[in-house]
Amino acid sequence: MNDESLSVTTSVKRSRRDVLRVAAGAAGAVGVIGAVGSAAILVPRLNETAPDAPGLAAGEVVDVDVSALAPGQQIVVYWRSWPVTVVRRTPQMLATLREPALLGQLADPESRQLQQPPYASNWGRSLKPEFAVLVAVCTHMGCPPQYYPEPSEREPEPDWRGGYLCPCHGSKYDLAGRVFKDVPAPLNLPVPPHRFVNDRILRIGENSGNVRFDFGSIMQI
Repeated sequence: MNDESLSVTTSVKRSRRDVLRVAAGAAGAVGVIGAVGSAAILVPRLNETAPDAPGLAAGEVVDVDVSALAPGQQIVVYWRSWPVTVVRRTPQMLATLREPALLGQLADPESRQLQQPPYASNWGRSLKPEFAVLVAVCTHMGCPPQYYPEPSEREPEPDWRGGYLCPCHGSKYDLAGRVFKDVPAPLNLPVPPHRFVNDRILRIGENSGNVRFDFGSIMQI
């Protein structure tokens, strides 16, 4: 991936001078296999003025230009110290999320537990099905789950359908961050407050519409 193709800006409180890291996942278009390959460290431009908008979550917001994301590609940005993955899901990925064979393996396939804003309590756990926005912290012990987007008969597990696998204790999640049954992790990956400013800009940390969802109210991070 070309580092210059991603534009990430942040709005932060005056008291903070955090350098946000952006790790680019190597899983791009269909046919690329693996979790995360070489990672890039970018230094985005910082804005010292915190926005004053309805539905703003406590703390900074992060604006991500998603127009450069290729189908199947993942980037990771840091919001309020949390790593947040943004994935542009392919039609094949979206079809997999609704397959009965997958749904029967999930602990909370309908996202009934409070691990996301109300506007993400749907089968894709997102505002726009094409884009997944997830806090990349395993709900078992806080390890970073690895991204394996491609279905595989053998890797990283037999009959892998695409999703996230925690290398520490084997917890696994599908491409919407929904946790599988009979793994150590008890809950789906959290979804942060987010909205689309326009067709290009995803804003993490600010709620959509008039919803006032507090990220601190989720069951577990």
